[in-house]
Amino acid sequence: MAGKNNALQKPVTLTPELEAVVGKGPMTRAQVTSKVWVHIKKEDLQDSKDRRMINPDAKLAAVIGKDQISMFKMTGAVSKHMS
Repeated sequence: MAGKNNALQKPVTLTPELEAVVGKGPMTRAQVTSKVWVHIKKEDLQDSKDRRMINPDAKLAAVIGKDQISMFKMTGAVSKHMS
């Protein structure tokens, strides 16, 4: 894999909503995912009963919607804010 410029390593442009959560872009998709998780853990947004579910705060809701979302669907929602 070394030397291959795969999608996760390519810097992407972020929407202002996503930048509010992860910081100023451009950054790679891997960095974005990692920083979204830093935000989720820092703000304690994982559901206490089902840790796979995310309860978005105001910042994250601007990116993924205000309803509870599974961590698996969240990645797709976040990727709509990258180009």
